[in-house]
Amino acid sequence: MAGPTTAQRGAAGRADTAARPPHIGPVKRRIGRRTLLILTGVAVALLTGFVVWALYGSSWLRVERVSTTGVEVLTRQEVEAVAAVPMGAPLVSVDTDAMEARLRQKLPRIDSVDVVRSWPHGIGLKVTERKPVLLVEKGAKFVEVDAKGVRFATVDRAPEGVPLLELVPERSAGLRRFGSDRLLREAVRVAGDLPGGVAEDTVAVRVTSYDGISLRLTRDRVVTWGSGEDGPVKARVLTALMKAAPKAGQFDVSAPTAPAVSAS
Repeated sequence: MAGPTTAQRGAAGRADTAARPPHIGPVKRRIGRRTLLILTGVAVALLTGFVVWALYGSSWLRVERVSTTGVEVLTRQEVEAVAAVPMGAPLVSVDTDAMEARLRQKLPRIDSVDVVRSWPHGIGLKVTERKPVLLVEKGAKFVEVDAKGVRFATVDRAPEGVPLLELVPERSAGLRRFGSDRLLREAVRVAGDLPGGVAEDTVAVRVTSYDGISLRLTRDRVVTWGSGEDGPVKARVLTALMKAAPKAGQFDVSAPTAPAVSAS
Protein backbone atom coordinates (compact mmCIF):
# COMPACT_ATOMS: atom_id res chain seq x y z
CA MET A 1 0.00 0.00 0.00
CA ALA A 2 1.47 3.34 -0.97
CA GLY A 3 2.23 5.98 1.75
CA PRO A 4 0.93 9.53 1.77
CA THR A 5 2.12 11.73 -0.96
CA THR A 6 4.20 14.81 -0.44
CA ALA A 7 1.17 17.01 -0.93
CA GLN A 8 -0.75 15.05 1.69
CA ARG A 9 2.07 15.31 4.24
CA GLY A 10 2.32 19.06 3.75
CA ALA A 11 -1.40 19.51 4.21
CA ALA A 12 -1.35 17.43 7.42
CA GLY A 13 1.54 19.50 8.83
CA ARG A 14 -0.30 22.74 8.12
CA ALA A 15 -3.41 21.42 9.81
CA ASP A 16 -1.42 20.37 12.95
CA THR A 17 0.24 23.76 13.19
CA ALA A 18 -3.09 25.51 12.82
CA ALA A 19 -4.59 23.38 15.62
CA ARG A 20 -1.87 24.40 18.20
CA PRO A 21 -2.61 27.57 20.31
CA PRO A 22 -0.42 30.44 19.17
CA HIS A 23 2.43 31.86 21.44
CA ILE A 24 2.22 29.08 24.05
CA GLY A 25 5.99 29.33 24.80
CA PRO A 26 6.11 33.08 25.65
CA VAL A 27 3.00 32.73 27.85
CA LYS A 28 4.65 30.00 29.90
CA ARG A 29 7.78 32.13 30.30
CA ARG A 30 5.77 35.13 31.53
CA ILE A 31 3.91 32.98 34.06
CA GLY A 32 7.26 31.56 35.29
CA ARG A 33 8.78 35.03 35.78
CA ARG A 34 5.70 36.30 37.59
CA THR A 35 5.75 33.31 39.92
CA LEU A 36 9.43 33.84 40.63
CA LEU A 37 8.87 37.51 41.40
CA ILE A 38 6.01 36.67 43.75
CA LEU A 39 8.07 34.06 45.57
CA THR A 40 11.03 36.44 45.83
CA GLY A 41 8.80 39.19 47.24
CA VAL A 42 7.32 36.80 49.81
CA ALA A 43 10.80 35.66 50.84
CA VAL A 44 12.03 39.26 51.24
CA ALA A 45 8.95 40.18 53.29
CA LEU A 46 9.43 37.16 55.54
CA LEU A 47 13.12 37.92 56.00
CA THR A 48 12.41 41.59 56.78
CA GLY A 49 9.76 40.60 59.28
CA PHE A 50 12.15 38.17 60.94
CA VAL A 51 14.89 40.79 61.21
CA VAL A 52 12.51 43.36 62.71
CA TRP A 53 11.24 40.81 65.20
CA ALA A 54 14.80 39.76 66.11
CA LEU A 55 15.85 43.38 66.69
CA TYR A 56 12.78 44.63 68.53
CA GLY A 57 10.59 41.75 69.61
CA SER A 58 12.89 38.92 70.60
CA SER A 59 15.03 38.57 73.71
CA TRP A 60 18.15 37.88 71.68
CA LEU A 61 19.46 41.45 71.19
CA ARG A 62 18.56 43.31 74.36
CA VAL A 63 20.70 45.38 76.75
CA GLU A 64 22.05 43.21 79.54
CA ARG A 65 25.30 44.90 80.57
CA VAL A 66 27.10 48.26 80.59
CA SER A 67 30.87 48.78 80.53
CA THR A 68 32.65 52.08 81.27
CA THR A 69 36.26 52.90 80.39
CA GLY A 70 38.49 55.98 80.64
CA VAL A 71 37.36 57.28 84.04
CA GLU A 72 40.02 58.60 86.41
CA VAL A 73 38.49 61.15 88.77
CA LEU A 74 34.91 60.21 88.00
CA THR A 75 33.68 56.77 89.03
CA ARG A 76 31.99 54.19 86.87
CA GLN A 77 28.94 54.43 89.14
CA GLU A 78 28.64 58.20 88.57
CA VAL A 79 28.91 57.89 84.81
CA GLU A 80 26.51 54.97 84.52
CA ALA A 81 23.94 56.65 86.79
CA VAL A 82 23.84 59.70 84.51
CA ALA A 83 23.89 57.59 81.35
CA ALA A 84 20.74 55.79 82.54
CA VAL A 85 21.11 52.95 80.05
CA PRO A 86 17.67 51.29 79.61
CA MET A 87 18.42 47.75 80.71
CA GLY A 88 16.32 45.14 78.94
CA ALA A 89 15.49 47.46 76.05
CA PRO A 90 16.20 46.40 72.45
CA LEU A 91 19.83 47.26 71.80
CA VAL A 92 18.98 48.85 68.45
CA SER A 93 16.55 51.30 70.09
CA VAL A 94 19.09 52.89 72.47
CA ASP A 95 19.51 56.60 71.63
CA THR A 96 23.30 56.88 71.85
CA ASP A 97 23.41 60.54 70.73
CA ALA A 98 21.03 61.64 73.48
CA MET A 99 23.01 59.66 76.04
CA GLU A 100 26.28 61.31 74.99
CA ALA A 101 24.72 64.79 75.20
CA ARG A 102 23.30 64.04 78.66
CA LEU A 103 26.67 62.85 79.97
CA ARG A 104 28.51 65.94 78.72
CA GLN A 105 25.86 68.26 80.12
CA LYS A 106 25.56 66.75 83.58
CA LEU A 107 29.22 65.80 84.06
CA PRO A 108 31.33 68.79 82.90
CA ARG A 109 34.50 66.89 83.76
CA ILE A 110 33.82 64.79 80.66
CA ASP A 111 35.60 66.24 77.63
CA SER A 112 34.24 63.64 75.20
CA VAL A 113 32.33 60.38 75.38
CA ASP A 114 31.41 57.70 72.86
CA VAL A 115 28.40 55.49 73.52
CA VAL A 116 28.71 52.34 71.43
CA ARG A 117 26.59 49.24 70.98
CA SER A 118 28.46 46.04 71.78
CA TRP A 119 26.42 43.33 70.10
CA PRO A 120 24.57 41.27 71.11
CA HIS A 121 23.88 42.53 74.65
CA GLY A 122 26.16 45.41 75.69
CA ILE A 123 26.50 49.20 75.80
CA GLY A 124 30.01 50.66 76.09
CA LEU A 125 30.74 54.13 77.54
CA LYS A 126 34.18 55.37 76.42
CA VAL A 127 34.98 58.46 78.47
CA THR A 128 37.76 61.05 78.09
CA GLU A 129 38.05 63.35 81.12
CA ARG A 130 39.29 66.93 81.05
CA LYS A 131 42.76 67.48 82.53
CA PRO A 132 43.40 70.58 84.65
CA VAL A 133 46.31 72.73 83.50
CA LEU A 134 45.61 75.65 85.84
CA LEU A 135 43.74 76.24 89.10
CA VAL A 136 41.81 79.33 90.14
CA GLU A 137 41.37 79.89 93.87
CA LYS A 138 37.76 80.35 94.91
CA GLY A 139 37.60 80.89 98.65
CA ALA A 140 38.89 77.70 100.23
CA LYS A 141 38.27 75.73 97.03
CA PHE A 142 39.89 75.49 93.61
CA VAL A 143 38.36 75.75 90.14
CA GLU A 144 40.01 73.49 87.58
CA VAL A 145 40.72 74.93 84.11
CA ASP A 146 41.53 72.67 81.16
CA ALA A 147 43.72 73.21 78.09
CA LYS A 148 40.79 74.80 76.23
CA GLY A 149 40.28 77.40 78.96
CA VAL A 150 37.11 75.70 80.23
CA ARG A 151 36.41 75.95 83.96
CA PHE A 152 34.94 72.53 84.48
CA ALA A 153 35.04 71.55 88.17
CA THR A 154 35.41 72.93 91.69
CA VAL A 155 37.42 70.79 94.10
CA ASP A 156 38.30 71.01 97.78
CA ARG A 157 41.94 70.06 97.34
CA ALA A 158 44.36 71.28 94.70
CA PRO A 159 45.54 68.47 92.40
CA GLU A 160 49.25 67.89 92.73
CA GLY A 161 51.45 69.44 90.07
CA VAL A 162 48.85 71.89 88.71
CA PRO A 163 49.89 75.57 89.02
CA LEU A 164 47.68 78.34 90.34
CA LEU A 165 46.47 81.08 88.04
CA GLU A 166 47.07 84.54 89.47
CA LEU A 167 44.92 86.70 87.26
CA VAL A 168 45.52 90.27 88.41
CA PRO A 169 44.99 92.40 85.29
CA GLU A 170 46.03 96.02 85.36
CA ARG A 171 43.34 98.60 84.70
CA SER A 172 44.38 99.60 81.24
CA ALA A 173 43.27 99.90 77.65
CA GLY A 174 44.78 96.45 77.11
CA LEU A 175 42.36 94.90 79.60
CA ARG A 176 39.42 96.56 77.88
CA ARG A 177 40.71 95.30 74.55
CA PHE A 178 41.41 91.68 75.49
CA GLY A 179 39.18 91.03 78.52
CA SER A 180 39.78 88.59 81.37
CA ASP A 181 38.63 85.58 79.34
CA ARG A 182 41.28 86.25 76.68
CA LEU A 183 43.91 86.65 79.40
CA LEU A 184 42.84 83.32 80.87
CA ARG A 185 43.27 81.65 77.48
CA GLU A 186 46.74 83.20 77.14
CA ALA A 187 47.71 81.80 80.55
CA VAL A 188 46.48 78.37 79.46
CA ARG A 189 48.48 78.71 76.27
CA VAL A 190 51.64 79.47 78.23
CA ALA A 191 51.06 76.57 80.61
CA GLY A 192 50.76 74.24 77.64
CA ASP A 193 54.06 75.45 76.15
CA LEU A 194 56.15 74.93 79.29
CA PRO A 195 58.89 72.30 79.03
CA GLY A 196 58.40 69.26 81.25
CA GLY A 197 60.88 70.12 83.99
CA VAL A 198 59.69 73.74 84.23
CA ALA A 199 56.03 72.71 84.28
CA GLU A 200 56.69 70.44 87.25
CA ASP A 201 58.37 73.30 89.14
CA THR A 202 55.76 75.95 88.28
CA VAL A 203 53.82 77.05 91.33
CA ALA A 204 51.80 79.83 89.69
CA VAL A 205 51.20 81.58 86.39
CA ARG A 206 50.74 85.32 86.97
CA VAL A 207 48.95 87.46 84.38
CA THR A 208 48.79 91.24 84.62
CA SER A 209 48.24 92.01 80.92
CA TYR A 210 48.33 90.38 77.49
CA ASP A 211 52.11 90.65 77.33
CA GLY A 212 52.68 90.64 81.09
CA ILE A 213 52.76 86.91 81.93
CA SER A 214 55.28 85.52 84.41
CA LEU A 215 55.91 82.23 86.19
CA ARG A 216 56.58 81.66 89.86
CA LEU A 217 58.69 78.55 90.31
CA THR A 218 59.92 76.56 93.30
CA ARG A 219 62.96 77.90 95.19
CA ASP A 220 61.70 81.47 94.73
CA ARG A 221 62.62 81.58 91.04
CA VAL A 222 60.73 83.85 88.64
CA VAL A 223 60.43 83.68 84.85
CA THR A 224 59.33 86.72 82.85
CA TRP A 225 57.52 85.17 79.90
CA GLY A 226 55.87 88.16 78.24
CA SER A 227 53.00 87.33 75.88
CA GLY A 228 51.88 83.87 74.88
CA GLU A 229 53.42 84.28 71.43
CA ASP A 230 56.48 82.23 70.40
CA GLY A 231 55.87 79.83 73.26
CA PRO A 232 57.87 76.85 71.90
CA VAL A 233 60.87 79.12 71.18
CA LYS A 234 60.70 80.63 74.66
CA ALA A 235 60.49 77.16 76.18
CA ARG A 236 63.72 76.08 74.42
CA VAL A 237 65.53 79.28 75.41
CA LEU A 238 64.40 78.94 79.03
CA THR A 239 65.61 75.34 79.18
CA ALA A 240 69.04 76.42 77.90
CA LEU A 241 69.24 79.30 80.39
CA MET A 242 68.40 77.05 83.32
CA LYS A 243 71.08 74.57 82.30
CA ALA A 244 73.65 77.33 81.89
CA ALA A 245 72.76 79.10 85.16
CA PRO A 246 71.14 76.51 87.47
CA LYS A 247 71.45 78.73 90.55
CA ALA A 248 69.92 81.85 88.99
CA GLY A 249 66.71 83.26 90.40
CA GLN A 250 65.46 85.49 87.56
CA PHE A 251 64.97 84.48 83.94
CA ASP A 252 63.60 86.71 81.18
CA VAL A 253 62.53 85.12 77.88
CA SER A 254 59.97 87.76 76.90
CA ALA A 255 62.28 88.58 73.97
CA PRO A 256 63.64 85.11 73.16
CA THR A 257 66.28 86.48 70.80
CA ALA A 258 67.74 88.54 73.67
CA PRO A 259 67.10 86.56 76.90
CA ALA A 260 68.43 87.60 80.28
CA VAL A 261 69.29 85.90 83.54
CA SER A 262 70.24 87.19 86.98
CA ALA A 263 70.88 85.88 90.45
CA SER A 264 67.77 87.44 91.98
